[in-house]
Amino acid sequence: MPQRPGKSDQRDGRAPPAHAIGFERWRSWLFGLILIAALVTAIGHWGEIAVFTRLVREAEPLWLGLAIALQLGTYASVAMAWREILRAASASRRLSLLMRIAVTKLFADQALPGAGMGGNVLLVAQLRAQGIPRGAAVAVPLISTIGFYAAYAFFAIAMLVLLWLNDQATPLMAGTVTLFLCVAIPLPPRFERIAPVRSLVESVAQAPARLLNDRGLLIRVAAYNALVFLADAGTLFACLRALGTTADLSTSFIAVIMASIVATLGPIPLGLGSFEATSIATLRLLGVPFEAGLAGTMLLRLLTLWLPLLPGMILMRGAMKRARPHLR
Repeated sequence: MPQRPGKSDQRDGRAPPAHAIGFERWRSWLFGLILIAALVTAIGHWGEIAVFTRLVREAEPLWLGLAIALQLGTYASVAMAWREILRAASASRRLSLLMRIAVTKLFADQALPGAGMGGNVLLVAQLRAQGIPRGAAVAVPLISTIGFYAAYAFFAIAMLVLLWLNDQATPLMAGTVTLFLCVAIPLPPRFERIAPVRSLVESVAQAPARLLNDRGLLIRVAAYNALVFLADAGTLFACLRALGTTADLSTSFIAVIMASIVATLGPIPLGLGSFEATSIATLRLLGVPFEAGLAGTMLLRLLTLWLPLLPGMILMRGAMKRARPHLR
């Protein structure tokens, strides 16, 4: 009798474990939940889109164009990091393809924030749909996360040094950075009881050990992730200049890293509110007027959160069709 589709996990006559069945049911609803959540989020923040429209009308075109170009560069950086991992796994793919997948992952992370779980499940499924072996596909989000936090920790320390050199390193800021370095990177054990997280943790064993032990690869991936942080800092700098405010690049860098740390430590998804408040306060501390800091931060957040919304939703439709057979 021919093998029925979707039953390959029962070839040896054993039924899949109960938690695997539950996780597959969860994944079957994932894409629908992403689209619904994205719609709800868009409606809930429609006022921010109106603010974005007004800010764009007031912005200087050349500086605004630079800000948009830098944000597009973040997707290229993420895709190049993935390409490095796939090359090391002898499963290289085109950069343009990986950039499209990067947009859909960010879209999924925004729609269903939760330690990037929705985006990581989607990422692995899309890579599997491109014929990439499961071990290599699982290695991509795993090694990317390691590289991301390595770059994050480096820039957190660099930011603290810059504040100290400018005599602005308050005990509160030093304590926040220290707290981030101590507790932000490890995965809380209670999260591992959640079915999707448990499945991802269990799948780590499927990633080739040689990739995880390749220091050169980890350094390259961390470097590409570092470019993402620098591009975000450059985007804030360009946003401030687009709105007629003069601020140096180091000021924008400090504001972006400090705001990112507070957003990471906070309980609010995507750091909504906490990122903005911290960025504005940091800019004010470093001499940027309150109104300018508010406008520049709002323009930054609207570019980073809303710019990929429409293309992400369009690309998600095709990703859902291609990845669905590999969500098991």
